[in-house]
Amino acid sequence: MAKDEFAEFIKELTTGFTPVIDTKYAKKDFVHIDLSGKNKDLNNIKIPSALEYKKYIDEFVASQKAKVAFGGYNEKRNLYQQSVIFNNENKSSPREVHIGLDLWCDVGTSVIAPLDGTVHSFQDNEGFGNYGPTLILEHIYGEKTFYTLYGHLSRKCLETFAFGQIIEAGDKLGKLGSSRVNGDYAPHLHFQIINDLQGFNGDYPGVVAAKDLDTYLKNCPDPNLLLKI
Repeated sequence: MAKDEFAEFIKELTTGFTPVIDTKYAKKDFVHIDLSGKNKDLNNIKIPSALEYKKYIDEFVASQKAKVAFGGYNEKRNLYQQSVIFNNENKSSPREVHIGLDLWCDVGTSVIAPLDGTVHSFQDNEGFGNYGPTLILEHIYGEKTFYTLYGHLSRKCLETFAFGQIIEAGDKLGKLGSSRVNGDYAPHLHFQIINDLQGFNGDYPGVVAAKDLDTYLKNCPDPNLLLKI
Protein backbone atom coordinates (compact mmCIF):
# COMPACT_ATOMS: atom_id res chain seq x y z
CA MET A 1 0.00 0.00 0.00
CA ALA A 2 1.14 3.54 -0.75
CA LYS A 3 1.16 6.17 1.99
CA ASP A 4 -2.27 7.58 1.18
CA GLU A 5 -3.78 4.12 0.65
CA PHE A 6 -2.60 2.85 4.03
CA ALA A 7 -3.76 6.03 5.78
CA GLU A 8 -7.18 5.70 4.15
CA PHE A 9 -7.31 2.03 5.13
CA ILE A 10 -6.64 2.96 8.78
CA LYS A 11 -9.23 5.73 8.69
CA GLU A 12 -11.92 3.36 7.45
CA LEU A 13 -11.37 0.82 10.24
CA THR A 14 -13.42 2.93 12.67
CA THR A 15 -16.50 5.09 12.25
CA GLY A 16 -16.18 7.33 15.29
CA PHE A 17 -14.32 8.05 18.52
CA THR A 18 -12.37 4.91 19.46
CA PRO A 19 -10.85 4.80 22.96
CA VAL A 20 -7.29 3.67 23.60
CA ILE A 21 -7.35 4.67 27.29
CA ASP A 22 -9.94 4.25 30.04
CA THR A 23 -13.48 4.35 28.62
CA LYS A 24 -14.55 6.69 31.41
CA TYR A 25 -13.13 9.45 29.20
CA ALA A 26 -15.50 10.68 26.51
CA LYS A 27 -14.41 12.50 23.38
CA LYS A 28 -15.33 15.83 24.99
CA ASP A 29 -12.78 15.19 27.76
CA PHE A 30 -9.80 15.46 25.38
CA VAL A 31 -7.97 18.64 24.39
CA HIS A 32 -5.16 19.07 21.89
CA ILE A 33 -1.85 20.31 23.28
CA ASP A 34 1.15 21.76 21.46
CA LEU A 35 4.48 20.57 22.87
CA SER A 36 6.53 21.63 19.87
CA GLY A 37 9.46 24.01 19.88
CA LYS A 38 7.02 26.71 18.76
CA ASN A 39 5.33 26.69 22.17
CA LYS A 40 7.11 29.54 23.97
CA ASP A 41 5.54 28.56 27.30
CA LEU A 42 7.87 25.55 27.36
CA ASN A 43 10.99 27.72 27.35
CA ASN A 44 10.80 28.11 31.12
CA ILE A 45 10.77 24.36 31.75
CA LYS A 46 14.08 22.83 32.70
CA ILE A 47 14.49 20.21 30.00
CA PRO A 48 13.89 17.43 30.61
CA SER A 49 11.87 17.59 33.84
CA ALA A 50 9.02 15.11 34.13
CA LEU A 51 7.66 16.98 37.14
CA GLU A 52 7.67 20.36 35.40
CA TYR A 53 6.14 18.95 32.22
CA LYS A 54 3.39 17.25 34.21
CA LYS A 55 2.64 20.50 36.03
CA TYR A 56 2.45 22.41 32.74
CA ILE A 57 0.22 19.79 31.10
CA ASP A 58 -2.08 19.49 34.13
CA GLU A 59 -2.52 23.26 34.30
CA PHE A 60 -3.23 23.44 30.57
CA VAL A 61 -5.81 20.65 30.74
CA ALA A 62 -7.52 22.28 33.72
CA SER A 63 -7.60 25.67 31.96
CA GLN A 64 -9.39 24.03 29.03
CA LYS A 65 -11.84 22.26 31.34
CA ALA A 66 -10.71 18.95 29.92
CA LYS A 67 -9.28 15.74 31.41
CA VAL A 68 -6.77 14.38 28.89
CA ALA A 69 -4.30 16.17 26.62
CA PHE A 70 -3.40 14.63 23.29
CA GLY A 71 -1.24 15.42 20.28
CA GLY A 72 2.30 15.24 18.99
CA TYR A 73 2.04 13.55 15.61
CA ASN A 74 4.66 14.95 13.20
CA GLU A 75 5.64 17.43 15.91
CA LYS A 76 9.19 18.75 16.24
CA ARG A 77 10.04 18.90 19.93
CA ASN A 78 12.92 20.26 21.99
CA LEU A 79 12.39 17.92 24.94
CA TYR A 80 14.58 15.18 23.42
CA GLN A 81 17.71 17.32 23.22
CA GLN A 82 19.42 15.95 26.31
CA SER A 83 18.80 12.26 25.72
CA VAL A 84 21.63 10.29 24.14
CA ILE A 85 19.02 7.91 22.73
CA PHE A 86 18.02 10.56 20.23
CA ASN A 87 21.29 12.42 19.73
CA ASN A 88 24.15 9.96 20.10
CA GLU A 89 23.93 8.46 16.59
CA ASN A 90 24.26 11.59 14.47
CA LYS A 91 24.54 14.93 16.22
CA SER A 92 24.26 16.78 12.91
CA SER A 93 20.81 15.28 12.37
CA PRO A 94 19.21 14.64 15.77
CA ARG A 95 16.02 12.68 16.23
CA GLU A 96 13.48 15.30 17.30
CA VAL A 97 10.27 14.76 15.29
CA HIS A 98 7.61 12.74 17.10
CA ILE A 99 5.63 10.34 14.88
CA GLY A 100 3.18 8.80 17.36
CA LEU A 101 0.21 10.21 19.23
CA ASP A 102 0.66 11.02 22.93
CA LEU A 103 -2.19 10.95 25.43
CA TRP A 104 -1.20 12.70 28.66
CA CYS A 105 -3.08 11.57 31.76
CA ASP A 106 -2.48 10.12 35.22
CA VAL A 107 -0.27 7.24 36.31
CA GLY A 108 -2.34 4.07 36.50
CA THR A 109 -4.75 5.06 33.73
CA SER A 110 -5.94 1.94 31.92
CA VAL A 111 -4.76 1.35 28.36
CA ILE A 112 -7.19 -0.55 26.14
CA ALA A 113 -6.98 -2.11 22.70
CA PRO A 114 -8.75 -0.12 19.98
CA LEU A 115 -8.78 -3.11 17.60
CA ASP A 116 -8.73 -6.90 17.60
CA GLY A 117 -5.25 -8.35 17.33
CA THR A 118 -2.59 -10.58 18.85
CA VAL A 119 0.47 -9.88 20.95
CA HIS A 120 3.44 -9.55 18.59
CA SER A 121 6.16 -8.59 21.08
CA PHE A 122 6.85 -6.71 24.29
CA GLN A 123 9.84 -5.59 26.35
CA ASP A 124 11.10 -2.99 28.78
CA ASN A 125 12.98 -0.40 26.73
CA GLU A 126 14.91 1.05 29.63
CA GLY A 127 16.89 4.27 29.59
CA PHE A 128 16.44 7.99 29.94
CA GLY A 129 14.15 9.19 27.16
CA ASN A 130 13.12 5.71 26.04
CA TYR A 131 9.68 4.02 26.04
CA GLY A 132 10.10 1.95 29.16
CA PRO A 133 7.63 -0.99 29.12
CA THR A 134 6.31 -1.39 25.57
CA LEU A 135 3.76 -3.59 23.82
CA ILE A 136 3.28 -4.20 20.09
CA LEU A 137 0.10 -5.78 18.74
CA GLU A 138 -0.30 -7.36 15.32
CA HIS A 139 -3.53 -6.79 13.41
CA ILE A 140 -4.73 -8.73 10.37
CA TYR A 141 -7.66 -7.35 8.38
CA GLY A 142 -8.29 -9.30 5.21
CA GLU A 143 -4.96 -9.53 3.41
CA LYS A 144 -3.49 -6.57 5.31
CA THR A 145 -1.20 -6.93 8.34
CA PHE A 146 -0.10 -3.95 10.42
CA TYR A 147 0.91 -3.11 13.99
CA THR A 148 0.13 -0.82 16.89
CA LEU A 149 2.64 0.18 19.57
CA TYR A 150 1.89 1.16 23.17
CA GLY A 151 4.76 2.84 25.01
CA HIS A 152 5.32 4.04 28.60
CA LEU A 153 3.31 1.31 30.31
CA SER A 154 3.83 -0.02 33.82
CA ARG A 155 6.33 -2.84 34.36
CA LYS A 156 3.72 -5.03 35.99
CA CYS A 157 1.65 -5.24 32.83
CA LEU A 158 4.54 -6.89 30.97
CA GLU A 159 4.00 -9.93 33.20
CA THR A 160 0.53 -10.46 31.73
CA PHE A 161 1.46 -10.74 28.04
CA ALA A 162 2.28 -13.86 26.03
CA PHE A 163 3.43 -14.14 22.42
CA GLY A 164 0.45 -14.75 20.15
CA GLN A 165 -2.05 -13.91 22.89
CA ILE A 166 -5.44 -13.04 21.37
CA ILE A 167 -6.60 -9.49 22.09
CA GLU A 168 -10.11 -8.19 21.44
CA ALA A 169 -11.03 -4.56 20.92
CA GLY A 170 -11.80 -3.06 24.32
CA ASP A 171 -9.55 -5.44 26.25
CA LYS A 172 -7.45 -3.87 28.98
CA LEU A 173 -3.77 -4.03 28.03
CA GLY A 174 -2.34 -2.59 31.23
CA LYS A 175 -1.78 0.72 32.92
CA LEU A 176 0.40 3.77 32.40
CA GLY A 177 3.70 3.78 34.25
CA SER A 178 5.30 6.52 36.32
CA SER A 179 8.29 8.62 35.35
CA ARG A 180 10.46 6.12 37.25
CA VAL A 181 9.86 3.46 34.59
CA ASN A 182 8.62 5.31 31.49
CA GLY A 183 11.87 6.97 30.40
CA ASP A 184 11.50 9.90 32.84
CA TYR A 185 8.52 11.55 31.16
CA ALA A 186 5.31 12.94 32.56
CA PRO A 187 2.89 9.99 32.51
CA HIS A 188 1.38 9.36 29.08
CA LEU A 189 0.65 6.75 26.45
CA HIS A 190 2.63 6.80 23.24
CA PHE A 191 0.37 5.20 20.61
CA GLN A 192 1.71 4.51 17.14
CA ILE A 193 0.49 2.73 14.02
CA ILE A 194 3.14 0.91 11.98
CA ASN A 195 2.77 -0.59 8.54
CA ASP A 196 6.11 -2.42 8.37
CA LEU A 197 7.94 -3.24 11.62
CA GLN A 198 11.19 -3.69 9.69
CA GLY A 199 12.37 -6.51 11.94
CA PHE A 200 11.83 -4.72 15.26
CA ASN A 201 10.52 -6.59 18.30
CA GLY A 202 9.10 -4.81 21.33
CA ASP A 203 10.41 -1.51 20.01
CA TYR A 204 10.18 0.81 17.02
CA PRO A 205 11.36 4.43 16.56
CA GLY A 206 8.79 6.95 17.76
CA VAL A 207 11.05 9.97 17.32
CA VAL A 208 12.98 10.42 14.07
CA ALA A 209 15.39 12.76 12.32
CA ALA A 210 14.02 15.31 9.88
CA LYS A 211 16.05 13.77 7.07
CA ASP A 212 14.17 10.47 7.51
CA LEU A 213 10.75 11.98 8.16
CA ASP A 214 9.08 11.27 4.81
CA THR A 215 9.92 7.58 5.03
CA TYR A 216 8.59 7.26 8.57
CA LEU A 217 5.41 9.24 7.92
CA LYS A 218 4.61 6.83 5.08
CA ASN A 219 5.13 3.88 7.38
CA CYS A 220 3.42 5.43 10.42
CA PRO A 221 0.24 7.37 9.57
CA ASP A 222 -1.48 9.70 12.02
CA PRO A 223 -2.98 7.51 14.79
CA ASN A 224 -5.88 9.91 15.09
CA LEU A 225 -7.14 8.63 11.75
CA LEU A 226 -8.06 5.54 13.76
CA LEU A 227 -8.97 7.06 17.15
CA LYS A 228 -10.90 10.06 15.82
CA ILE A 229 -10.51 12.14 18.98
